[in-house]
Order: sequence, then C-alpha cells, then structure tokens
Amino acid sequence: MDRVSKSALFCSVLVALFLTSYAQQNCKSFTFTSNRLYTTCRDLPVLSSSIHWTYHSSNNTVDLAFRKTGTSSSKWVAWALNPSGPQMAGSQCLVAYQSSSGAIRAYTSPIGTGTPQLQQGNLSFPVSSISAELTGGDEMTIYATLQLTSELLSTNQIWQEGPLSADTPGQHPMATENTASTGTINFRSGETTASTGSDVNSRLRKRNTHGILNAVSWGILMPIGAMMARYLKVFKFANPAWFYIHVACQCSAYIIGVAGWATGIKLGNDNPITLSNIHRNVGIALFALGTLQVFALLLRPKPDHKYRFYWNIYHHLTGYTVIGLSIYNVLEGLSILGPGDYWWWAYVGTLIGLGSLSALLEAVTWFIVIKRKKESREKLPHSMNGANGHGHGAL
Repeated sequence: MDRVSKSALFCSVLVALFLTSYAQQNCKSFTFTSNRLYTTCRDLPVLSSSIHWTYHSSNNTVDLAFRKTGTSSSKWVAWALNPSGPQMAGSQCLVAYQSSSGAIRAYTSPIGTGTPQLQQGNLSFPVSSISAELTGGDEMTIYATLQLTSELLSTNQIWQEGPLSADTPGQHPMATENTASTGTINFRSGETTASTGSDVNSRLRKRNTHGILNAVSWGILMPIGAMMARYLKVFKFANPAWFYIHVACQCSAYIIGVAGWATGIKLGNDNPITLSNIHRNVGIALFALGTLQVFALLLRPKPDHKYRFYWNIYHHLTGYTVIGLSIYNVLEGLSILGPGDYWWWAYVGTLIGLGSLSALLEAVTWFIVIKRKKESREKLPHSMNGANGHGHGAL
C-alpha cells in the first residue's frame, strides 16, 4: 500500500470515528422504547442531556422526553420550566429516580422560594402521563405530556442532577456544569438557547467573592482577634497594644463580614438554591450578633464600673458564640459551593494551625499567671515581716 493510500485510509478512519462520536452525541440518533417518536429534539450543552418533544398546536400541549446519560441509581434527575427566570426558585419540575425497592419513581415538584426539597406536588399547569425509565444503569429518561399556557410556550428551562439518600433527593453539586444547566426553549419554533459563559462566570464570581469574604472575616480574622485579646494581654509589654489589635481585628472582620453577608443575601435572592436554609439563617444570626458586639464596644464600661463584670460575661459569651458559628458556617458554605478538596483542607489546616497556636499560648499564659501569683504570695509575707520588724525597732 503506497503512502497516498495509507493517508486516505487514515483519514477515512478519522472521519468514521468522528461520525460515530457525533451520532452518539446527536439527539436525533437516539431511539426510544415503545416506538416513541418526537418531531423535535435538542442536545443540551451540559450534564449530558437532551430534550425531545412534539408540539400540538391544536390544543397547546407538548409530549416530551428528557434524557440524561451518565447518571446512576444513586442519583435523581430533573427537568423544569420556569417563566419567572433561569433559576430553581419558581421552577415547575419533573423529577425521577430509582427508589431503594428498585422501582422508578417519576413525579412533579413545584419549587418555592426556600431551599428546594423536590417534594411531590401539583405544578402550575396540568401534567399527564408522567413516567420514567432507567436503561443500562446510567441513562434516565422522563416522559410527560404538558398542557402549556401562553407564557410557557417560550420560556426558561432548567435541568439538573443530584445525589439520592434513602429515597430523598439531596442538594445538587455546585460544579460549573450544574450552575450552567439553564437556558430557554420555544416549543413552537424548536429554538433553544443556553446560559452564556458570561452568565455562568458572573454567578461563579459572586459565589467565590461571597465565600472568600466570609472565610477571611468570620472564619479567620474573628478567631485571631479573640486570640489577641486572650493571650497578648498577659504580657506586660503588650499592654495596651493588645486591646487596639483586638479591636482592629474584630472591626475589620465585621466590616468584611458584612460585605460577605450582603453578597450572600444577593445570591439568595437571585437563586435560592445557592444557599441552604441553615447556612442562610446562621449567616443572619452572625450578622446580628456581630452588630451587637460592635454596639457593646461603644457601651463598654470602665474597668472599675459595677457593671463591668456583667459586660465581660456578655462580651465573652457572644464572642465565642460568633466564632463557633463562623467556623461552622464557613465549612457549611464550602460544602455547598464545592470548590474542591484543596480549599476545604486549606481552611481546615488554617483552623488546625490556629488551634495549635492557641493551645501553646494557653499553656504559656497559664504558666506566666501561676508564676506571678506565686511570686506575689512570696512577696506578701516578706513585706509584712519587714513592716513588723520596723515597728518593733521603733519601740
């Protein structure tokens, strides 16, 4: 075989492989069970999904099939319409998963403004003939007939996949594919669009900003400020510098934390699935407690004031509560955002470092305090004896 023939054969193989790969990815090449046929289909850009439908203009209904490949029996899949916007809040979902008994469950689930639970319920429009099937152990297809309204004829679509635990759908991951699984669909014209890269990058940028601001402020600066107040004031050379360092750390943490809290509120308003109820509520509690601490600083009694003892109790109790909730919420936020194990271990490593330093300083400061008390007790009898001896001589 000459060189030209070999080159032609090689090119033919490449073309065949390309066409095979394209056919596998092209929704038009897929054959449904029970001889189901659809006039229109579109491959969705993320999560290995496609949407197939037939629109009936006579009664404004649509027969559709949502197909998700690369899934498993331990995951749920969902497809939804949402005329209010490209987000989960307000979505009218079709959900399917394989239950622990092995049966495939398919149902409708309306999403409110809180954290999505994917609980069964009626949608804002009639849905009939809903069913689903899991084929090959990794391909879930949801079938249904929708009675469309005028606003649903061309609207936003959302598709998603998430973990399943004891037949209960859990929160989906926050990876790029999961956050980019939105677009529009026009059942009459057959046109679909996907979220642009700028939209996805904007959401990612907002979430990352929120996470960084809160991790640095509530999660790192706040504990460091508390350490400055607890340990530095034992050293005489650090007085009163420890107080100003403590105030600087806590005020900086509060200011940055408020900025992070505000970005979290914005994220929650734009897309409630971004934040869980627990994470959001703890964030609100942190903001409230942090604000009380700032006002408490302005109302701080003098050291010899009769109410200073009670102020100290309040200040320490609130401060340590804020630190505990801060650490919990940063870890909760990392689990929601899912930035990767590196970031989780980086923050945990920071906490371990601060904890180890605190343990060392705790031992050192206790040693200094005990030593000073011992020296004080030794000096007291000596001073009294000296005073008695002086008096006796005078007599």
